[in-house]
Amino acid sequence: MAVAVEMSFKGATLAQYEQVIKKMGFSHGGKGPPGALFHWVATTSDGFRVVDVWETKERYERFAQEQIGPYSAEARFPGPPEVTYTELHNYLTAG
Repeated sequence: MAVAVEMSFKGATLAQYEQVIKKMGFSHGGKGPPGALFHWVATTSDGFRVVDVWETKERYERFAQEQIGPYSAEARFPGPPEVTYTELHNYLTAG
């Protein structure tokens, strides 16, 4: 079942986010990793927030362990994100 994943990175900057995205080989408006259906990021009053939709929670967790965690540490994020999962009833895509 598809899952929304909300990640709040307190104390981190969009410049650090850009470092991580570049390391992963992604670009603005481009394709994401296998299993990811949607992604957005925005600043918050205390850092930034990422909201993704993934095919499954397990696919997200594997990607987080293999890439988000190590690359975030390399970019010197102050700590891991606060993560909230929401199982989805439905989602729509463009086109």
